[in-house]
Amino acid sequence: MQKTDGTDPLNRLEEIGVWLRRRLPDLLVESQVPGAAVAVRAGDQVIEAAAGVLSTATGVDVTVDSLFQIGSITKVITATLVMQLVDEGRLDLDVPVRAVLPEFRIADEEATRRITTRHLLSHVAGFEGDIFTDTGKGDNCLEKYLDVLREVPQLFGPGAMFSYNNAGYCVLGRIVEVLREEPFDVCARRYLFTPLGMSHAASDPYEAIVHRTAVGHVETVPGAPLEPTRVWALARSNAPAGSMLAMRPRDLLAFARMHLSEGRGPDGGRVLAPATVEAMQRPQVTLPDIDQGTAWGLGWELFDLPGGRVIGHDGNTIGQSAFLRLVPERDVAVAIVTNGGLSRRVYTEIAGRILGDLAGVHLPAPSVPDVDARVAEASRYVGTYTSSSAQTTVSRDTAGRLWLERTPRGIVADLDEAPYRTQLVGSRGDTLLPVEPERGVHAPLAFLGDDGQGHAMYLHTGRAERRAQR
Repeated sequence: MQKTDGTDPLNRLEEIGVWLRRRLPDLLVESQVPGAAVAVRAGDQVIEAAAGVLSTATGVDVTVDSLFQIGSITKVITATLVMQLVDEGRLDLDVPVRAVLPEFRIADEEATRRITTRHLLSHVAGFEGDIFTDTGKGDNCLEKYLDVLREVPQLFGPGAMFSYNNAGYCVLGRIVEVLREEPFDVCARRYLFTPLGMSHAASDPYEAIVHRTAVGHVETVPGAPLEPTRVWALARSNAPAGSMLAMRPRDLLAFARMHLSEGRGPDGGRVLAPATVEAMQRPQVTLPDIDQGTAWGLGWELFDLPGGRVIGHDGNTIGQSAFLRLVPERDVAVAIVTNGGLSRRVYTEIAGRILGDLAGVHLPAPSVPDVDARVAEASRYVGTYTSSSAQTTVSRDTAGRLWLERTPRGIVADLDEAPYRTQLVGSRGDTLLPVEPERGVHAPLAFLGDDGQGHAMYLHTGRAERRAQR
């Protein structure tokens, strides 16, 4: 591990451990987070901390060995399983998906023929991505999931832009199953969890129940206290995208350590080729100006920050959020898992201190709206934008102010996700900011493209929502 100044990094790690164990309980209360656990790795040394409760209904304490759902951090695990197949010469990222999965098709036949594994890994395939259809609990759930995609619309041409795509990662999971001839969860355990010593990693609720496991908490009515969720996990058919995998932070760091060690496991055995590790961290697509990183690699989100390069991924499931950040040049990693509330506040303070002190990397300040900031060409943004999980309407009042109203649809509505309404104000070009925070964050929105009549074609929040036809 390299130093960022003259201080012994191991002494600094111990100091952070003392601070973290003292600060975490109060930070959770301030952020309305029921429980959390944190693990930090610097070189070969690890510190851990935990605070709060697994469920407000039971009051059971969180420990460092408690399991939390990691949500979409699972996508980096799925990407790693795919890249192992590339290492073995069994998969070419730039060959169309249908060469491996002849049954793969979406509504747009031309796009179907063109979409490659690389497109899926870097979220540029272009089709609607929030497809959470439950196809059962059997080992054939991913095979059946492919049938669900046949009517899914294409939002833009493959490779044209970034739009976060859960469904694409389910297709990647099916590629792993077909080439390995085993269910996805079996592949994850055989090729990653076991060789990396991830002893507290559960692939489904049946495995999670034997551990000390967190329950998510949600706000069903704006302003009301958080309540434990009624559903612990989403469908098994979405497992490769992040619907149910749970683990303790230390196990996340075991996975991260392999990516920091040129693909070697704890025993020195090869899990990925060094060139493959590097390829996964190489930018594939630049992200819109929405405070979600600079670019996306093959599975990893990439951040160019003051002080250095960071890779990572976030994960959100039903009332749980997880954060993983790695600084490859400093051999530092941090994993933070939470079960509700203003989790990003917890991430910002803890990761900000850890990455700054151990790696000399500084997180950008969260976006804060200027309520007096004018929106130029407001008519460009007015309209209705749709996806399978939400309908978003942007309107202008008589005073010229812009308002956004988002109504959950599909499974998101079924999970009691509350509607969201806020004024929008100017920020940077076609990027606007909400005045009202959502889950404690003023997340920027980018309006992209043109429909030929002077209106934005897409509302982009990480996912591209297409303007509805009039």
